[in-house]
Amino acid sequence: MKSNLAHTARLFRLVWTLSRHGALFPLDAFDLPKGVVGLLRLLERRSDTMRPGERLAAALQSLGPTFIKLGQSLAVRGDLIGDDVADDLSALQDDLPPFPSKDAIATVEQELGSSEGELFASFDREPVAAASIAQVHFAERHDGIAVAVKILRPGIEDAFARDVAFFLWFARLVERFLPEARRLKPVEVVRNFEETVALEMDLRMEAAAAGELAENFLDDPEFRVPAVDWERTSRRVMTLERIDGIPIDEIARIEEAGLSPREVLACSARVFFNQVFRDGFFHADMHPGNMFVCADGVLSPVDFGIMGRLDRETRHFLADMLIAFLSRDYEKVAEVHFAAGYVPRDKSLGAFSQACRAIAEPILGKSQNEISIARLLGQLFQVTRTFEMETQPQLLLLQKTMLVAEGVGRKLDPDSNIWTLAEPLMIDWVRENRGPEARLRGIASEMARRVERLPLYFSKLETLSDIVTAEGIRLHPDTVAAFHAQSKGGRFWRIAAIVLALGLAALLLIELA
Repeated sequence: MKSNLAHTARLFRLVWTLSRHGALFPLDAFDLPKGVVGLLRLLERRSDTMRPGERLAAALQSLGPTFIKLGQSLAVRGDLIGDDVADDLSALQDDLPPFPSKDAIATVEQELGSSEGELFASFDREPVAAASIAQVHFAERHDGIAVAVKILRPGIEDAFARDVAFFLWFARLVERFLPEARRLKPVEVVRNFEETVALEMDLRMEAAAAGELAENFLDDPEFRVPAVDWERTSRRVMTLERIDGIPIDEIARIEEAGLSPREVLACSARVFFNQVFRDGFFHADMHPGNMFVCADGVLSPVDFGIMGRLDRETRHFLADMLIAFLSRDYEKVAEVHFAAGYVPRDKSLGAFSQACRAIAEPILGKSQNEISIARLLGQLFQVTRTFEMETQPQLLLLQKTMLVAEGVGRKLDPDSNIWTLAEPLMIDWVRENRGPEARLRGIASEMARRVERLPLYFSKLETLSDIVTAEGIRLHPDTVAAFHAQSKGGRFWRIAAIVLALGLAALLLIELA
């Protein structure tokens, strides 16, 4: 009861803040009494110079760190809030005033169990970046290695827990009173958000993500992930090799360094393709401030708090769908969605194919350098309401990452397209993973997996036989009489039980197939 009152009070404060920023439009999605809406509109202050999404971003910025993170999370949910608002939330600045350096040093010493002087030869008092969850200080180790030290804000975990409890309470209210919103899974959205930010607040997890990405590109001379200093890393402190490079969108500086923006773009396209399709593990916060071009042309990323994963089945679905779209085979696009189970079977394949054509033709009809696969996916996700398509959070995150990658690509070379540059890799990957030989390998692998399980099936078969012949199983008297009429002993019971068990096992195998 006490928590409900606290959450209700927070809801009123939230509505008040939205009204002060002229950002009450999200309430239009809820069936509120007209009198309440009218009163709130009277309180609202609108700015004629700002778009609705910009006003919402400003409101979330004023509400603190967790709301900033929520806004960034919603920026990948164009299906929930619309593409225009999602684009504005993408620009939500994750920066706050820095916390005192004495608190940063105290956290480092407490977490790592040593004094500042023992850990570092020098430690810059002024942070180079201060975000909603952590801030970064430059330092130098005693061996002369320059590093960047990321430190969590004091008390951020408790503040986050309080805010997420409020989000969950509100999401449950939405699901309870707005049945049509259940398809969008608001509670699951909050749970995913909770999990994502909780991982961000354990800097060991971010360090592990950096380590995994580095292993995936260990033999790639075009992409280098900064090394993790595990001796100076803990739950609330992470130390990485310092990157000295040019932000990837600063074209003039890249050219002054004697590098070709077009070659940088080609390298970026290859790296992005390999992350998504080859590895199924990609950097999902690839804005220009997180990607640097080093003096030798090598790309180096930073900030590994938001990473995306795609399992093999999802990568295969994505490849099949994109190839069908680019071939303008819209019936195949629809078939791929139905086969993956993303669209309910009771929906019309023809109607979904028609919808795919309607959203793709305006995009694919443009010149090659203007085609945006990210926009295509974004338009596709907008038809989810009509066809009751299940929301796929991993694809939404990928779509937003694609959008950023395409935007950077257009800055580097307006006449090129990252998908055209990555086309040779796509062809090779599809041949290796989706061609006839790959499908035969998949069938052989599945058969081998099932052969490995045969001993388990036979064990269960024997158990089933024993159960059927046990005295504890009661058969109808007529069935018993029929068995006795055809058998001169207990041997028939065993045979009948085995036949019955084999039949059940065959049905089981057919079901598994």
